[in-house]
Amino acid sequence: MHAEKGLAMTLLIRCAITLSMLVIASPLFAIDWKTRPTDNRLDQTDLTRLITGQTLTFHDGALSVFHTDGRYAYTYGGGGTWFGHYRIEADGTACITFVTGMSRCDLYVLHENDLVLITQEGLRFPIRSITQISQ
Repeated sequence: MHAEKGLAMTLLIRCAITLSMLVIASPLFAIDWKTRPTDNRLDQTDLTRLITGQTLTFHDGALSVFHTDGRYAYTYGGGGTWFGHYRIEADGTACITFVTGMSRCDLYVLHENDLVLITQEGLRFPIRSITQISQ
């Protein structure tokens, strides 16, 4: 009986350590957003106010649409649309889960008064304009 409790405790500790290591190794914790010294990060509240209910237009004509109910749509400059849902995280990132099951998180920063999207890979995409979604 004593040996069974010891084995159960050992397994519990191993599981806890494994889960802790998975959380620490998670890509969310390992992201180097490659921001610049002149970038100003937005917090969750500011990013929510800035993009919710808005269409963001990129310089290549692509559109990111952030509906107020959490729906998201990305339309390429040349056509073709991906649909999904978004959420704004506490660290000021916008995370999207597409209907295909793929997901990504992007960081938005203000750089010299311009809104810029930074991907997890460090690519930077300035936003040309922000307009309210016409309902």
